[in-house]
Amino acid sequence: MEAYDSLHSLLVKLFNEIMNIEEKAIITEEFKDISNNDMHIIEAVGLGDGNNMSTIAKKLGITVGSLTTSMNSLVNKKYAVRHRSEEDRRIVNIKLTEKGEKASYEKVLQDMKQRDKQDSERAIAPLKPAPDAVKLDTSGNTIEQSVSEILAIVRRKLG
Repeated sequence: MEAYDSLHSLLVKLFNEIMNIEEKAIITEEFKDISNNDMHIIEAVGLGDGNNMSTIAKKLGITVGSLTTSMNSLVNKKYAVRHRSEEDRRIVNIKLTEKGEKASYEKVLQDMKQRDKQDSERAIAPLKPAPDAVKLDTSGNTIEQSVSEILAIVRRKLG
């Protein structure tokens, strides 16, 4: 049970750290009015022609009702526009505005990489991995595969 408690504690700390990093990445001067939740919705809407509310809600694993509340905020902040389908008035389509497209994940990721580059090359206290850091490439992994690899590393570390 001690290993389980240690792993649980580690995963909670990891999750909180990821949330903090994600929040720091999106809270720039330009996008200080959006939250992590808003960013995920912007990503689910997607660039280009956008999506309808049902499709966006399915991508996020939430109800259309829950999405409506968040979408109202994004529309009011001018990150997205909403319009009804001409063919079927029950369908509500969402499209990102130019401001919303600027806030998209791809743009934020590009800015993050630039900041990381600057931070790692600065003369005083450069951002560098700890000497005992374990690098794990999860590209192409499912969440389950990534968690399995993390658990294997933690088990090796705990002995």
